[in-house]
Amino acid sequence: MIRTGGRILVDQLGLNGADLAFSLPGESFLPVLDALYESPIRLVSCRHEQGAANAAEAYGKLTGRPGICIVTRGPGATQAAVGIHTAKQDSTPMLLLVGHVPRAFQGREAWQEIEYAATFGGIAKAVWHVDRADRIPEHVERAYSLALSGRPGPVVLALPEDVLAEETDVSDADPVQVAHASPRREDIERLRELLAAAERPFVIVGEGGWTAATGEGVLAFCEANELPVACAFRCQDFVDNNSRGYVGVLGVAMDENLARRLSEADLVLAVGGRLGEVPTRRYTLLEPPRPRQTLIHTHPDPDELGFVYEPDLAVVAGVESFAAALRELEPVEVRWREWTEAARADYEANLRHEPMEGPVDLGEIMAFLRQRLPGDAIQTCGAGNFTVWAHRFAEFTRYGTQVCPRSGSMGYGVAAANAAKLVHPDRIALCFTGDGDFVMSSPEFATAVQYDLPILVLLVNNGMYATIRMHQERQFPGRVIGTTLENPDFPALAQAYGGFGERVERTEDFEAAFERALASRKPALLELPVDPERISPRIKLSDLQKGAA
Repeated sequence: MIRTGGRILVDQLGLNGADLAFSLPGESFLPVLDALYESPIRLVSCRHEQGAANAAEAYGKLTGRPGICIVTRGPGATQAAVGIHTAKQDSTPMLLLVGHVPRAFQGREAWQEIEYAATFGGIAKAVWHVDRADRIPEHVERAYSLALSGRPGPVVLALPEDVLAEETDVSDADPVQVAHASPRREDIERLRELLAAAERPFVIVGEGGWTAATGEGVLAFCEANELPVACAFRCQDFVDNNSRGYVGVLGVAMDENLARRLSEADLVLAVGGRLGEVPTRRYTLLEPPRPRQTLIHTHPDPDELGFVYEPDLAVVAGVESFAAALRELEPVEVRWREWTEAARADYEANLRHEPMEGPVDLGEIMAFLRQRLPGDAIQTCGAGNFTVWAHRFAEFTRYGTQVCPRSGSMGYGVAAANAAKLVHPDRIALCFTGDGDFVMSSPEFATAVQYDLPILVLLVNNGMYATIRMHQERQFPGRVIGTTLENPDFPALAQAYGGFGERVERTEDFEAAFERALASRKPALLELPVDPERISPRIKLSDLQKGAA
């Protein structure tokens, strides 16, 4: 059958399970748009390439399949780069498909022409040009395989507009089947020997390639051996937080007791993660290159093992097969019951909050949400000090319910909530955002209105870029510059887009406003004005200014 390159491309995406594509339309890929007109793949037209890329990245987290983002050349591609960076740092499978200048024009700095390998080479797993329509099936097959294999991540394909218009009768490729390594029997036996010799073991889980079955298997192993298990930054949904072995998140502003336990552990089992800067508190709790703790590190990509840390036992394995092997392992004699129980008690104590100054108490609001939200509600966020409340006081019981950028990227939460509502239309999609964070992503609220996605945005407004202000006050007290914000009327903006908007000025008014927002069946925004003095649960600006923190 004769097909255009655009049709061939869309058919390959469908064969590999794609059901959504996020885009900002461009004339450089009109044959792709035409092919999508009759495709079962739903095209979601976003308001900015950043939003499209963030939504595609969130889709990858939610489904385990590559999120599809389609943008035009030059400025369209570079504006999508933030989503590629998040996909790389968060180990998320993703495809960025870029309409490119015609083949005959390449190398002349044609209109909006850039060199994609140079632009994306440091933040994507792979980048290349597709030079012929009859080779599109093999290129897409390779892109899917790379995005999903080893450490998952983003792949960028540049597609010249004449290649997309070219006609050919090439056959489809087969759907991609990715092979994952299983742990060797001797590695699992050695793991058990090391664990049996420990006095203060500690388990860390996190990052890409995770599944619900992985979480269940790891948690069953931890509970059978009474091990404390902590999640890496923004991976709190990887295991059930109600488990007696769950002890908290190794994130920004982590609990000091949890940090101390990781530092004092004599054995660390890291499952699936990279042990990056945030969960190790800038590489101080677990010091490279050879930690003082016995380190067992398993990862699906052999290149990650030994890259930062030299483990005592390195296990190359897919996280799901490794979790299954753990689940079958005979429990060891437990000598650390009090160690685990104390860590769990510290976690439970950390859920309690001190009353917050001002009429809006975010700790009290988070306590309400812990009780009110169903277990399958999906919580998203961007970046900023407001997330400290969202992460410290939220609890998760199911995998796939926390969708946040571990890269620390601002402007992510609204687009991610849109993706969550598209993937799971029957669930609550709740976005935590700040005033600075939301202004970066507010156009995607219009996308939610257009596609009838009743997301709920909780906007914490303190009139500043609070994270940067905090660091300013610490390093250069009294010399504030560039971090104060003059904001719009956020509820009015939400209403102007066609959604629901309300300002909640007292804690006791939040519950009724929350229910009104849900009952509106519209994209909804609740603004929470908070005392700018209190920028995190533990930090006040006045203390920083005095040099007391």
